Amino acid sequence: MRFPRPVGLDPVPLTVLARRVGADEAAARSESDPAPNVSGVSLDSRAVLPGDLYAALPGARAHGGRFASDAVAAGAVAVLTDPAGAQLIATAARQSGRPPGPVLVVPTPRAVLGEVAALVYGQAAQRLRMYGVTGTNGKTTTAYLIESALRALGVSTGLIGTVETRIGSERLESSRTTPEAPNLHAILAVMAQRGTEAVVMEVSSHALAQHRVDGVVYDIALFTNLSQDHLDYHADMDDYFAAKAALFTPERSRRGVVCVEDAWGRALVQRSAVPVVTVGSVSPCDWRIAASDTDPGAFELSGPAGSLQLRSHLPGTFNVVNTAMAAVTLVESGYAVADVATAMGPPPQVPGRMELVSGAPGDPRCVVDFAHTPEAVAAALAALRPTTPGRLIAVLGAGGDRDAGKRMAMGAAAARHADLVVITDDNPRSEDPAAIRAAVAAGVRSVAPDRCGDSGSGRAADIATAIRLARAEPQPQEVTVVVLGKGHERGQEIAGVVHPFDDRAAIVAALHGTAYRPTTTTSEAPGSSPATDVAGAPS
Repeated sequence: MRFPRPVGLDPVPLTVLARRVGADEAAARSESDPAPNVSGVSLDSRAVLPGDLYAALPGARAHGGRFASDAVAAGAVAVLTDPAGAQLIATAARQSGRPPGPVLVVPTPRAVLGEVAALVYGQAAQRLRMYGVTGTNGKTTTAYLIESALRALGVSTGLIGTVETRIGSERLESSRTTPEAPNLHAILAVMAQRGTEAVVMEVSSHALAQHRVDGVVYDIALFTNLSQDHLDYHADMDDYFAAKAALFTPERSRRGVVCVEDAWGRALVQRSAVPVVTVGSVSPCDWRIAASDTDPGAFELSGPAGSLQLRSHLPGTFNVVNTAMAAVTLVESGYAVADVATAMGPPPQVPGRMELVSGAPGDPRCVVDFAHTPEAVAAALAALRPTTPGRLIAVLGAGGDRDAGKRMAMGAAAARHADLVVITDDNPRSEDPAAIRAAVAAGVRSVAPDRCGDSGSGRAADIATAIRLARAEPQPQEVTVVVLGKGHERGQEIAGVVHPFDDRAAIVAALHGTAYRPTTTTSEAPGSSPATDVAGAPS
């Protein structure tokens, strides 16, 4: 997708950028234009606009330097790249007989791209109140809770995350949790121009490791939790934690709010280089959660500024914690405790997060959730168990080309908390779907062989299968079917192609007894273009 760009900003001389990143200033000039100015930044050759600086980065399948001539033809005034990219550009220029134009060469262009984009787009983050939420699970819900409460407090807000980017009332579908640096700083500049006061965004470990949020200093950074995920990208859990912890440095945040419900949160408190306050249900912590024994979702939050009587309007103890994190963030922002308690009313439905898909009276209750880690699967099912008089049926798959080590653990978690696990395909990507299903099924059978819904066939089941099983129960209205993994997503990635698919629409079709037939067209998988840097997963 093409992100919006700000209008009316003064262009930045290329020599200024060269000086800032330590590149040869002489390379910032050309015979045809001795003083080029830069008005935009792009790392996708197909998205270049006249006046752009094209960032030619090494990618998973090809180097962006191979597409520099396309970028220049589209109007790029210069290229930022590494020595390998510069060699590709020089070779192409010799072969074509056309001079390459200005090329800024630095050892690691990705490491300076955020600073460059921030400068070109007017340092917009400095004019906005910035909140950054990181953690394995809960980022999206916590971000939505903060943004919703800020609006209730009369603040003009922006939202950037896994589901969408929202600029006021304009909504843009997200292809990754945290945008690349050029897109991020362009979005922030547009938000600032449109009167946005505060921006709440999710910050993934990939974004931190890949310098996507460089050039942004968050007023408050939040840490929700850490559990196994993304070990296809990070070497191990310590490496994963180190990427998250990098948010809590003076270069990236001013202060933090840290959940200490797990050992990683407690470790972060010791490691953080910025002041933090802690949130948890067990002392010692700065803000303590005391859940009601008789009123599910109700809890008292007590801390240095006073006590709040709050309610999580979303199921599960994990959403109590998410709500507490949001409330503490607002108090730490300077809002009065009483005002925060009022602002933390029922939030809008977070797409694909414990989202109820209603059917007719007598139908099973159907829920969609983005849970795609062992801990998230267990938490989602545990949250639904108390309100499920009948059987709890989980529909579960696992993503291909991602952390393969969590697949069995996801299946085992589902088997421990559900009565039946229907195994389906998530996003197989380039992997064999049957092999992924087999790993999930092995996890289920390691706990409870009789709970594996494929009956040993190894074939993929689907949402309609789960609903047929629910309707076969004596009291189907007492059954809950929860579809885990894809949540808000509206596509299924298979072999580099995203096929239209929405779990929520598939549930509606199955409840009506009709075949699910998506009507939109297929598309290229996000990040699959060789013209962009796609090293690693696109979170």
